[in-house]
Amino acid sequence: MRRPRVLVFNDGFDECDIADVCAPWLDVTCVAKGSRKQLLDLIGGFDAYVPTLRIRVDEEALAAAPRLKLVATLSTGTDHLDLAALERRGIAVLSLKHDRELLDQITTTAELAFGLLLTCARRLPECFEASRHGYWGRHEFAGTQLSGKTLGVIGVGRLGTMMVQYGLAFRMRVLGCDPYQKNLPPGVEMTTLDRLLAESDFVSLHVHLTEQTQHVLGAAELAKMRRGACLINTARGGLIDEQALIREMESGRIAAAGLDVIDGEWLEDKYRHPLIAYSRRNPRLYITPHVGGTSPDATRMTARHTMQKVVRFFQEHPTRD
Repeated sequence: MRRPRVLVFNDGFDECDIADVCAPWLDVTCVAKGSRKQLLDLIGGFDAYVPTLRIRVDEEALAAAPRLKLVATLSTGTDHLDLAALERRGIAVLSLKHDRELLDQITTTAELAFGLLLTCARRLPECFEASRHGYWGRHEFAGTQLSGKTLGVIGVGRLGTMMVQYGLAFRMRVLGCDPYQKNLPPGVEMTTLDRLLAESDFVSLHVHLTEQTQHVLGAAELAKMRRGACLINTARGGLIDEQALIREMESGRIAAAGLDVIDGEWLEDKYRHPLIAYSRRNPRLYITPHVGGTSPDATRMTARHTMQKVVRFFQEHPTRD
Protein backbone atom coordinates (compact mmCIF):
# COMPACT_ATOMS: atom_id res chain seq x y z
CA MET A 1 0.00 0.00 0.00
CA ARG A 2 1.32 3.45 -0.91
CA ARG A 3 0.49 6.93 0.31
CA PRO A 4 -2.19 8.59 -1.82
CA ARG A 5 -0.94 11.47 -3.93
CA VAL A 6 -3.00 14.64 -3.52
CA LEU A 7 -2.81 17.67 -5.83
CA VAL A 8 -3.83 20.95 -4.18
CA PHE A 9 -4.40 24.08 -6.27
CA ASN A 10 -3.89 26.52 -3.47
CA ASP A 11 -5.08 30.12 -3.75
CA GLY A 12 -5.11 31.22 -0.15
CA PHE A 13 -3.32 29.25 2.57
CA ASP A 14 0.24 28.36 3.45
CA GLU A 15 1.33 24.80 2.74
CA CYS A 16 2.63 24.54 6.30
CA ASP A 17 -0.96 25.06 7.56
CA ILE A 18 -1.87 21.53 6.45
CA ALA A 19 1.50 19.76 6.80
CA ASP A 20 0.82 18.19 10.20
CA VAL A 21 -2.65 17.03 9.10
CA CYS A 22 -1.34 15.31 5.97
CA ALA A 23 1.80 13.67 7.35
CA PRO A 24 2.32 10.75 7.37
CA TRP A 25 -0.89 9.81 5.55
CA LEU A 26 -0.73 11.74 2.28
CA ASP A 27 1.82 12.78 -0.33
CA VAL A 28 0.71 16.35 -1.08
CA THR A 29 1.76 18.66 -3.91
CA CYS A 30 0.60 22.28 -3.61
CA VAL A 31 0.48 24.56 -6.64
CA ALA A 32 -0.07 28.25 -5.88
CA LYS A 33 -2.32 30.09 -8.33
CA GLY A 34 -2.07 27.28 -10.88
CA SER A 35 -3.38 27.52 -14.43
CA ARG A 36 -5.66 25.20 -16.35
CA LYS A 37 -2.70 24.03 -18.43
CA GLN A 38 -0.84 23.10 -15.25
CA LEU A 39 -3.88 21.19 -14.03
CA LEU A 40 -4.13 19.18 -17.26
CA ASP A 41 -0.39 18.50 -17.23
CA LEU A 42 -0.26 17.38 -13.59
CA ILE A 43 -3.53 15.74 -12.59
CA GLY A 44 -2.83 12.43 -14.28
CA GLY A 45 -0.38 11.45 -11.55
CA PHE A 46 -2.70 12.01 -8.58
CA ASP A 47 -5.31 10.09 -6.61
CA ALA A 48 -7.10 13.18 -5.24
CA TYR A 49 -7.51 16.81 -6.20
CA VAL A 50 -8.34 19.82 -4.03
CA PRO A 51 -9.56 22.38 -6.58
CA THR A 52 -9.54 26.12 -6.93
CA LEU A 53 -12.82 27.84 -7.75
CA ARG A 54 -11.11 29.46 -10.73
CA ILE A 55 -10.76 26.32 -12.87
CA ARG A 56 -13.74 24.12 -13.60
CA VAL A 57 -13.34 20.39 -13.08
CA ASP A 58 -14.91 19.15 -16.32
CA GLU A 59 -14.72 16.28 -18.80
CA GLU A 60 -11.42 17.51 -20.21
CA ALA A 61 -9.78 17.60 -16.78
CA LEU A 62 -11.18 14.21 -15.81
CA ALA A 63 -10.01 12.64 -19.07
CA ALA A 64 -6.48 13.60 -18.03
CA ALA A 65 -6.91 12.00 -14.58
CA PRO A 66 -7.16 8.21 -14.91
CA ARG A 67 -6.02 7.63 -11.29
CA LEU A 68 -8.37 10.15 -9.68
CA LYS A 69 -10.53 8.76 -6.88
CA LEU A 70 -11.56 11.93 -5.04
CA VAL A 71 -12.23 15.64 -5.48
CA ALA A 72 -12.40 17.54 -2.17
CA THR A 73 -13.40 21.20 -2.43
CA LEU A 74 -12.86 23.87 0.23
CA SER A 75 -16.32 25.29 -0.42
CA THR A 76 -19.98 24.66 0.22
CA GLY A 77 -20.90 25.32 -3.42
CA THR A 78 -20.01 22.83 -6.16
CA ASP A 79 -20.86 24.76 -9.33
CA HIS A 80 -17.15 24.66 -10.30
CA LEU A 81 -17.42 20.86 -10.51
CA ASP A 82 -19.11 18.83 -13.27
CA LEU A 83 -20.91 16.59 -10.80
CA ALA A 84 -22.52 14.45 -13.49
CA ALA A 85 -19.15 13.71 -15.10
CA LEU A 86 -17.60 12.92 -11.71
CA GLU A 87 -20.43 10.53 -10.90
CA ARG A 88 -20.12 8.78 -14.27
CA ARG A 89 -16.45 8.13 -13.57
CA GLY A 90 -17.10 6.96 -10.02
CA ILE A 91 -15.07 9.77 -8.47
CA ALA A 92 -16.12 10.75 -4.95
CA VAL A 93 -16.83 14.40 -4.12
CA LEU A 94 -16.37 15.99 -0.71
CA SER A 95 -17.55 19.54 0.05
CA LEU A 96 -18.22 21.60 3.15
CA LYS A 97 -21.96 21.85 2.51
CA HIS A 98 -23.06 19.70 5.44
CA ASP A 99 -20.14 20.36 7.81
CA ARG A 100 -22.20 22.58 10.05
CA GLU A 101 -19.95 22.37 13.12
CA LEU A 102 -17.10 23.90 11.11
CA LEU A 103 -19.24 26.31 9.13
CA ASP A 104 -20.87 27.80 12.21
CA GLN A 105 -17.42 29.10 13.16
CA ILE A 106 -16.94 30.85 9.81
CA THR A 107 -18.77 34.17 9.62
CA THR A 108 -16.67 36.02 7.05
CA THR A 109 -19.07 35.80 4.11
CA ALA A 110 -22.05 37.01 6.12
CA GLU A 111 -19.93 39.81 7.58
CA LEU A 112 -18.97 40.93 4.08
CA ALA A 113 -22.60 40.77 2.97
CA PHE A 114 -23.62 43.13 5.73
CA GLY A 115 -20.57 45.28 4.99
CA LEU A 116 -21.77 45.58 1.39
CA LEU A 117 -25.23 46.46 2.69
CA LEU A 118 -23.73 49.25 4.81
CA THR A 119 -21.69 50.37 1.80
CA CYS A 120 -24.86 50.65 -0.28
CA ALA A 121 -26.71 52.43 2.51
CA ARG A 122 -23.99 54.96 3.35
CA ARG A 123 -22.19 55.32 -0.03
CA LEU A 124 -18.86 54.80 1.69
CA PRO A 125 -16.54 54.56 -1.37
CA GLU A 126 -17.85 57.84 -2.77
CA CYS A 127 -17.41 59.49 0.63
CA PHE A 128 -13.82 58.25 0.85
CA GLU A 129 -13.02 59.46 -2.66
CA ALA A 130 -14.61 62.88 -2.11
CA SER A 131 -12.69 63.48 1.11
CA ARG A 132 -9.39 62.52 -0.56
CA HIS A 133 -9.95 65.46 -2.88
CA GLY A 134 -10.90 67.79 -0.01
CA TYR A 135 -14.56 67.82 -1.05
CA TRP A 136 -16.80 67.88 2.00
CA GLY A 137 -20.11 66.92 0.35
CA ARG A 138 -21.81 66.27 3.63
CA HIS A 139 -25.39 66.45 2.37
CA GLU A 140 -24.67 65.26 -1.16
CA PHE A 141 -23.45 61.91 0.20
CA ALA A 142 -26.01 61.56 2.95
CA GLY A 143 -26.86 57.90 3.41
CA THR A 144 -29.82 55.80 4.50
CA GLN A 145 -30.60 54.94 8.11
CA LEU A 146 -31.03 51.17 8.52
CA SER A 147 -33.22 51.26 11.63
CA GLY A 148 -36.82 50.83 10.54
CA LYS A 149 -35.94 49.68 7.02
CA THR A 150 -36.79 46.22 5.69
CA LEU A 151 -34.16 43.59 4.92
CA GLY A 152 -35.19 40.70 2.69
CA VAL A 153 -33.07 37.54 3.00
CA ILE A 154 -33.41 34.96 0.22
CA GLY A 155 -32.15 31.68 1.63
CA VAL A 156 -32.33 31.46 5.42
CA GLY A 157 -29.72 28.76 5.95
CA ARG A 158 -26.44 29.20 7.79
CA LEU A 159 -25.32 32.48 6.18
CA GLY A 160 -28.84 33.76 5.73
CA THR A 161 -29.49 33.24 9.43
CA MET A 162 -26.40 35.29 10.28
CA MET A 163 -27.68 38.02 7.96
CA VAL A 164 -31.06 37.95 9.72
CA GLN A 165 -29.32 38.39 13.08
CA TYR A 166 -27.21 41.30 11.82
CA GLY A 167 -30.31 43.01 10.43
CA LEU A 168 -32.17 42.62 13.70
CA ALA A 169 -29.18 44.03 15.59
CA PHE A 170 -29.50 47.15 13.43
CA ARG A 171 -33.22 47.35 14.30
CA MET A 172 -34.36 46.39 10.83
CA ARG A 173 -37.55 44.56 9.98
CA VAL A 174 -36.46 41.25 8.42
CA LEU A 175 -38.34 39.19 5.84
CA GLY A 176 -37.17 35.76 4.75
CA CYS A 177 -37.89 33.44 1.83
CA ASP A 178 -36.79 29.81 1.95
CA PRO A 179 -39.10 26.85 1.25
CA TYR A 180 -36.60 24.30 2.58
CA GLN A 181 -35.72 25.63 6.04
CA LYS A 182 -37.68 24.37 9.04
CA ASN A 183 -35.56 25.65 11.93
CA LEU A 184 -35.91 29.37 11.41
CA PRO A 185 -34.18 32.04 13.48
CA PRO A 186 -36.38 34.15 15.75
CA GLY A 187 -37.34 37.59 14.51
CA VAL A 188 -37.66 36.81 10.80
CA GLU A 189 -41.03 36.87 9.06
CA MET A 190 -41.18 34.23 6.33
CA THR A 191 -43.01 35.16 3.16
CA THR A 192 -43.13 34.66 -0.60
CA LEU A 193 -40.39 35.85 -2.93
CA ASP A 194 -42.76 38.31 -4.63
CA ARG A 195 -43.75 39.96 -1.36
CA LEU A 196 -40.15 40.04 -0.14
CA LEU A 197 -39.03 41.81 -3.31
CA ALA A 198 -41.89 44.28 -3.20
CA GLU A 199 -41.42 45.28 0.45
CA SER A 200 -37.65 45.12 1.03
CA ASP A 201 -35.34 48.12 1.02
CA PHE A 202 -32.37 45.74 0.93
CA VAL A 203 -32.35 42.24 -0.60
CA SER A 204 -29.54 39.79 0.18
CA LEU A 205 -29.00 36.44 -1.60
CA HIS A 206 -27.79 33.38 0.31
CA VAL A 207 -28.60 30.29 -1.78
CA HIS A 208 -26.52 27.73 -3.66
CA LEU A 209 -26.34 27.94 -7.45
CA THR A 210 -28.15 24.98 -9.04
CA GLU A 211 -30.18 24.43 -12.20
CA GLN A 212 -33.24 25.40 -10.15
CA THR A 213 -31.75 28.63 -8.75
CA GLN A 214 -30.02 29.86 -11.93
CA HIS A 215 -31.32 33.43 -12.40
CA VAL A 216 -33.56 33.13 -9.35
CA LEU A 217 -33.53 36.91 -9.69
CA GLY A 218 -34.26 37.22 -13.39
CA ALA A 219 -35.68 40.18 -15.28
CA ALA A 220 -39.21 39.60 -13.99
CA GLU A 221 -38.10 39.30 -10.37
CA LEU A 222 -35.81 42.34 -10.44
CA ALA A 223 -38.66 44.38 -11.89
CA LYS A 224 -40.71 43.55 -8.77
CA MET A 225 -38.19 45.09 -6.37
CA ARG A 226 -39.18 48.21 -4.50
CA ARG A 227 -37.98 51.32 -6.32
CA GLY A 228 -34.78 52.59 -4.73
CA ALA A 229 -33.90 49.23 -3.16
CA CYS A 230 -30.38 47.81 -2.87
CA LEU A 231 -29.27 44.31 -3.86
CA ILE A 232 -26.53 42.26 -2.16
CA ASN A 233 -25.05 39.03 -3.54
CA THR A 234 -22.19 37.11 -1.90
CA ALA A 235 -23.35 33.67 -3.11
CA ARG A 236 -22.87 33.07 -6.86
CA GLY A 237 -23.10 35.38 -9.86
CA GLY A 238 -25.39 33.04 -11.81
CA LEU A 239 -28.23 33.68 -9.36
CA ILE A 240 -28.85 37.05 -11.02
CA ASP A 241 -29.65 38.02 -14.60
CA GLU A 242 -26.83 40.53 -14.84
CA GLN A 243 -28.06 42.33 -17.96
CA ALA A 244 -31.42 42.83 -16.26
CA LEU A 245 -29.61 44.14 -13.17
CA ILE A 246 -27.85 46.74 -15.29
CA ARG A 247 -31.16 47.81 -16.84
CA GLU A 248 -32.83 48.16 -13.44
CA MET A 249 -29.89 50.16 -12.06
CA GLU A 250 -30.02 52.46 -15.09
CA SER A 251 -33.75 52.96 -14.55
CA GLY A 252 -33.19 53.78 -10.87
CA ARG A 253 -35.34 50.95 -9.59
CA ILE A 254 -32.26 49.41 -7.99
CA ALA A 255 -30.39 52.28 -6.36
CA ALA A 256 -27.23 50.35 -5.50
CA ALA A 257 -25.81 46.85 -5.58
CA GLY A 258 -23.02 45.20 -3.61
CA LEU A 259 -21.64 42.09 -5.29
CA ASP A 260 -18.84 39.77 -4.20
CA VAL A 261 -19.51 37.43 -7.13
CA ILE A 262 -20.19 37.81 -10.85
CA ASP A 263 -21.17 35.27 -13.48
CA GLY A 264 -18.00 34.32 -15.37
CA GLU A 265 -15.55 35.50 -12.71
CA TRP A 266 -13.23 32.61 -13.70
CA LEU A 267 -12.68 34.17 -17.15
CA GLU A 268 -9.31 35.78 -17.80
CA ASP A 269 -10.48 39.13 -19.21
CA LYS A 270 -12.67 40.37 -16.39
CA TYR A 271 -12.04 44.02 -17.29
CA ARG A 272 -14.57 43.66 -20.11
CA HIS A 273 -17.17 41.83 -18.02
CA PRO A 274 -20.50 43.72 -18.43
CA LEU A 275 -20.94 44.37 -14.70
CA ILE A 276 -17.34 45.46 -14.16
CA ALA A 277 -17.56 47.74 -17.18
CA TYR A 278 -20.84 49.16 -15.88
CA SER A 279 -19.32 49.75 -12.43
CA ARG A 280 -16.90 52.18 -14.07
CA ARG A 281 -19.92 54.22 -15.20
CA ASN A 282 -22.08 53.82 -12.12
CA PRO A 283 -20.26 54.40 -8.82
CA ARG A 284 -23.14 52.82 -6.91
CA LEU A 285 -22.32 49.35 -8.21
CA TYR A 286 -19.82 48.03 -5.68
CA ILE A 287 -17.95 44.84 -6.66
CA THR A 288 -15.43 42.94 -4.56
CA PRO A 289 -13.30 40.09 -6.01
CA HIS A 290 -15.01 37.10 -4.31
CA VAL A 291 -13.31 37.76 -0.98
CA GLY A 292 -16.24 36.78 1.25
CA GLY A 293 -14.81 33.54 2.59
CA THR A 294 -11.13 34.30 2.20
CA SER A 295 -9.99 35.65 5.54
CA PRO A 296 -6.76 33.92 6.69
CA ASP A 297 -8.54 32.38 9.69
CA ALA A 298 -11.40 30.96 7.63
CA THR A 299 -9.15 29.67 4.85
CA ARG A 300 -6.82 27.93 7.29
CA MET A 301 -9.73 26.27 9.11
CA THR A 302 -11.38 25.03 5.92
CA ALA A 303 -8.09 23.77 4.48
CA ARG A 304 -7.21 21.77 7.59
CA HIS A 305 -10.73 20.41 7.91
CA THR A 306 -10.83 19.35 4.25
CA MET A 307 -7.47 17.61 4.41
CA GLN A 308 -8.61 15.71 7.50
CA LYS A 309 -11.56 14.49 5.43
CA VAL A 310 -9.19 13.44 2.64
CA VAL A 311 -7.13 11.43 5.14
CA ARG A 312 -10.25 9.67 6.43
CA PHE A 313 -11.40 8.92 2.87
CA PHE A 314 -8.18 7.14 2.00
CA GLN A 315 -8.08 5.32 5.33
CA GLU A 316 -11.43 3.84 4.29
CA HIS A 317 -10.45 3.47 0.60
CA PRO A 318 -6.71 2.70 0.61
CA THR A 319 -4.69 3.06 -2.59
CA ARG A 320 -2.84 0.07 -3.96
CA ASP A 321 0.00 -0.21 -6.47
